Amino acid sequence: MQTPVLPSHGRIIRIREVIAMTGLSRSSIYAAIKQGTFPAQLKLSTRSSGWLESEIIEWREMRPPGSQREV
Repeated sequence: MQTPVLPSHGRIIRIREVIAMTGLSRSSIYAAIKQGTFPAQLKLSTRSSGWLESEIIEWREMRPPGSQREV
């Protein structure tokens, strides 16, 4: 019997890389998550979390031009 193959969602990235990719501050990211306007993080362990890189890229591409600093 074959093991089911799950679709690949890409890399999991940490907050520093999310900040670098979006230009948003840490507090702006967490505020946007609370508002439901930014992808939520995945809990990796008790003290760590990360984001799917594909979701951050998709979020960045869906933003209107000129809104890089707004949430």
